[in-house]
Amino acid sequence: MTHALTPTAAWTQMQEGNRRFVADEPRHPNQDVARRKNLTEAQHPVATLFGCSDSRLAAEIIFDLGLGDLFVVRNAGQVMGESIVASLEYAVAVLEVPLIVVLAHDSCGAVRAAIDGTAIDAAPLPPHIWKLVAPIVPAARKVLAASGGSTVAEIDAELVGEEHLRNTVGDLLQSSEIISQAVADGRLGIVGANYRLAEGTAVPVITVGIDADGTDTEGQSPATEEGMQ
Repeated sequence: MTHALTPTAAWTQMQEGNRRFVADEPRHPNQDVARRKNLTEAQHPVATLFGCSDSRLAAEIIFDLGLGDLFVVRNAGQVMGESIVASLEYAVAVLEVPLIVVLAHDSCGAVRAAIDGTAIDAAPLPPHIWKLVAPIVPAARKVLAASGGSTVAEIDAELVGEEHLRNTVGDLLQSSEIISQAVADGRLGIVGANYRLAEGTAVPVITVGIDADGTDTEGQSPATEEGMQ
């Protein structure tokens, strides 16, 4: 069963699929009638993916996967929330996925809205939209402070996206004992990756439970700096 994969093996499988997608050599696996029928009783996804809702981030296409391969959760800007955490916990505790991929991307509208919202004279956003993008604002302010700039125009949107990605992974580990314990036990890895729209590549920005050399780790505290690569 696919959920018997190690975190590193699951990420390797996803990387291989992404390379095929980038090279325009997709295999389109698990997309036939037989696969559809085989999934009627149960699912054993390779990983769960929490990504931005952007229409250009079609998860199964980007990673050249098919039906039953990914448990996908999405919202604009991949912003953490109670329903998001619950869905990811279900994937880990019930479906026993070995990997969570948090997928951001460049030219993100939610990141842009959060950056623009830091301006003193910014026009107010509709309340629900502002509530969604507000968790990205700290990343924008941190990037601005680090750059020594003073205006919204001086904020690097790509750096904000990467900082928000790191914050999202950290928030997930802090808010879910189920997920942080699975990482500590070596049963689960987390990859925060940035999808580049023009190239089609999913580039890792932060990994937890998977060392930089590609080996699985266990027994380290995932919520600490030492638990993050």
